[in-house]
Amino acid sequence: MQSRARAIQAVLDLVSDQPVIICNGFASREAFKVKDRPENFYMTGSMGMAAAIGLGVALHKPQKKVVVLDGDGNVLMGLGTMATVGALKPKNFIHVVLDNEAYGSGGNQPSYSRVVKLDQVAKAAGYVNVERVREREDLVYEFKDMLGKDGPSLLLVKITEQVEDVPWVPLPPAQIAERFRKAIT
Repeated sequence: MQSRARAIQAVLDLVSDQPVIICNGFASREAFKVKDRPENFYMTGSMGMAAAIGLGVALHKPQKKVVVLDGDGNVLMGLGTMATVGALKPKNFIHVVLDNEAYGSGGNQPSYSRVVKLDQVAKAAGYVNVERVREREDLVYEFKDMLGKDGPSLLLVKITEQVEDVPWVPLPPAQIAERFRKAIT
């Protein structure tokens, strides 16, 4: 398995102009360090809302693939969004869930993803493409494949609990939102 930062690096290396919505906590901080770009929307709060924001962007911009980088704890917090994604079936929606079976930003307390299999939840909710991977080369292969398919898609990436030493995202939320809005128009 790989760390969250390595998994984020693999995804961000494969996107071009696609909007990427990144969940709060270490995922946003690591993504900012790995590859900051105006098309990245960093959640600096609002746990569990990345998929909902990504869904809104996908519905508003149906010609663009929209990627959500999410964590297992965030998905569990906003589980109803998976049902909405499955029901609305946006073809341009790719949900990458980084699953370390812990609330990584809160001190690595165990999450229920140990028993609630989020890939199975996505299938039951109506996601069209669902894959589970552990290794970087499998992540790269499956993510590239999902970029070329109609979704919604979910890629569950099992990761380690390793946390990078990264600073907070130095941009205020209003600036993150404004540069993101300009980048995707």
